[in-house]
Amino acid sequence: MTDPELIAKQLAFIETMVADLRRLARPDSIETDLREERFVAHTLQMAAQAALDAASHIVSDERLGEPQTYRELFALLQAAGWLPADLSARMQAMAGFRNLVVHGYAKVDPRILQDIVLHRLDDLLEYVETIRQRLAS
Repeated sequence: MTDPELIAKQLAFIETMVADLRRLARPDSIETDLREERFVAHTLQMAAQAALDAASHIVSDERLGEPQTYRELFALLQAAGWLPADLSARMQAMAGFRNLVVHGYAKVDPRILQDIVLHRLDDLLEYVETIRQRLAS
């Protein structure tokens, strides 16, 4: 059975990272300020990692399958009814973003960082709320 206290801590951490980005990020400066670019990239990375950690615990505890990739965690949650398809797809994209930042496969385009800060933070909060509601039911 999934440990609701552990998941609650991870979800609260995501909310903290989103709040920090909303309060501190300066999206217009990402392309010209290396410090800003790194702050945004790594704060998003930490939020995405917390989402992945929560997903991993749920998938493992509920025995939903054996994911081969981080993206698969969200697909398994979708298949088990934990996430709607559209949110699963957005979280899979966030996992891909996290991999770019962590592994340095390629330099992250600052415009992608801007887009996430300006238009995608609610995806993380929707994930938090969706998982909370499922745990409460």
